[in-house]
Amino acid sequence: MTGNEFLQALRKTARRNGVPVCVDTRHGKGSHVVVHYGANKTTLKDRRKELPRPLLKKMLRDLGLAENDLR
Repeated sequence: MTGNEFLQALRKTARRNGVPVCVDTRHGKGSHVVVHYGANKTTLKDRRKELPRPLLKKMLRDLGLAENDLR
C-alpha cells in the first residue's frame, strides 16, 4: 500500500465513521506530512512510495485503528 492509497482508505473510513481527517503539509519535513484522524495524529512518509508493513501497523496504532478498519 502506498501513502496515497493509505490516505484514500483513511478518508473513506473517516467518512463511514464520521471522523474528521486533516493532512497537514506544513508540519512535515521534506516529503513527510502529519495526518490527523480525529484527536489522533501520525506522520506519513512519502505519499508516492510503498509503505513497509511495520510502519503501516505503527501508523494505524497511532491513529487508534486496526488493519481491518481500512477495508
